[in-house]
Amino acid sequence: MQSNAEQKPGRVLDPVDRVTEVIFGLLMAMTFTGTISVVTADQEAERVMMLAALGCNLAWGLADAVMYLLRTLIERTRNRTLLANLCGGADPATGQALVADALPGRLAAAAGTDGLELLRRRLIEAPAMPASPRLGWEDFKGALGVFLLVVASTFPLVVPFLLLEQTQLAVRLSNLIGLSVLFVAGWMLARYAGAKPWQGAIALTITGALLIAAIIALGG
Repeated sequence: MQSNAEQKPGRVLDPVDRVTEVIFGLLMAMTFTGTISVVTADQEAERVMMLAALGCNLAWGLADAVMYLLRTLIERTRNRTLLANLCGGADPATGQALVADALPGRLAAAAGTDGLELLRRRLIEAPAMPASPRLGWEDFKGALGVFLLVVASTFPLVVPFLLLEQTQLAVRLSNLIGLSVLFVAGWMLARYAGAKPWQGAIALTITGALLIAAIIALGG
């Protein structure tokens, strides 16, 4: 289906994309800061840890940005294929089935036969899509945003190591900052979803802490 984003520029990244990218980068960085006290406690180890955390998030930020572009291209190809099938002479019943497959299950069920038929006709009457799916400036801005969010999430965690001489205190403060960011992220996601913010904040904080422990235990 032709999306509004293809007709009119909108948000480069939606709230879920922005928050989840920060969470991803944060978890990656915390797997490094969470092990510094186990390995050693000298300044050289701290420097190595900070460089490793930044290097890891640079690499994953780049990979995630490329995956963002790939997902965008795949989705547009899928939408173009759907429209081509609808305009290619498919009978109404087949067209309705194609539209239903493109919608979430509950929406397709709620639309019913009449709603699916209306969507099918609107799609057929819609302006033609480009001959081949392509990426535009807004897509590359989105990929850049993904990259910057993953990388930027590293810095709040390493600041305590730059400001404090006591490694143990820096580790604890860094972990506290990480958990606080997870709490705020959970609050924002729950609020965006229409759920109870406190429940989302607590659930994500606990889940994040367990994920970090599991990643460290597995050697991540």
